Amino acid sequence: MLAELRKDAKAAADPKRAELLQRYFKTGPGEYGEGDMFLGLTVPISRSIARKYKDLPFRDIKSLLQSKYHEERLIALLILVHNFEDGYEDAKEKIYDFYLENADYINNWDLVDLSAHKIVGGYLATKKDRSILEKLAKSKNVWERRIAAISTFNFIRDDDFEYSLKIAHILLGDSSDLIHKAVGWMLREIGKRSPEAEERFLKKHYKEMPRTMLRYAIEKFPEEKRKTYLKGLV
Repeated sequence: MLAELRKDAKAAADPKRAELLQRYFKTGPGEYGEGDMFLGLTVPISRSIARKYKDLPFRDIKSLLQSKYHEERLIALLILVHNFEDGYEDAKEKIYDFYLENADYINNWDLVDLSAHKIVGGYLATKKDRSILEKLAKSKNVWERRIAAISTFNFIRDDDFEYSLKIAHILLGDSSDLIHKAVGWMLREIGKRSPEAEERFLKKHYKEMPRTMLRYAIEKFPEEKRKTYLKGLV
């Protein structure tokens, strides 16, 4: 089954698109996606292949996650998301555990963003103990820190902001632009549902925020209020 999946993926490959993706995902020396390789598949095609091979066993999913090709790793994650959403509680737990055990291979922002809130956030949404997110937020691995932030989107959709704000506080001093954008986006999503909750957090912390994080967080504010924050006059 794995060989057939890879055959389908390569049949759908687009070399010209692959070249564009190599640049878009910053795969050059010293960049965040250094060395990543692409087949040139679109996300809809990747989703279609994932649905076709949703019964792939864990051992083959792990092989896909270890692939040098970005899209094969994405397909593996989309299979996990599909099976998590369709699974019973014991199956969800196995997928959640497998996801975190293999987090080293979830190593680009789109791979995180298309899976973390579905699997990690989805599993923890019904749990009282979410401390694993604090551990991830303090990781030396930038992708684990992004998983911590993006996972909380699942809670935000239910108007549950406590852990999103807790993770945002931990990541305030993060050095990576990839984290600044993720946290700013989470704060913006909170603001869509509760402007008061977002502003309470911002008024305490906006002066210590990286500029990119603040810009993302206040992106939907009225122009005058946005300028006030950017000038540090709140």
